[in-house]
Amino acid sequence: MIYKVYYQVSKERNPKREQTQSLYIEAENIVDARARVEQNTPYNIEFVQELDDKHLAYEKENANFSLTEF
Repeated sequence: MIYKVYYQVSKERNPKREQTQSLYIEAENIVDARARVEQNTPYNIEFVQELDDKHLAYEKENANFSLTEF
């Protein structure tokens, strides 16, 4: 499955919606996706969203879509 992970770049600052960023990751489940991002980045993870087929197709239309690999 493909997951969209919403995060803040720093764990030290208060989260601000305007500064939320996202990345896409392929993982077995939500727990695995969150664990892989936590182990490989200093990001403050806000939310992990599983993308169904229609949502994934929509996200792929975005020029910034790319799978993150660690």
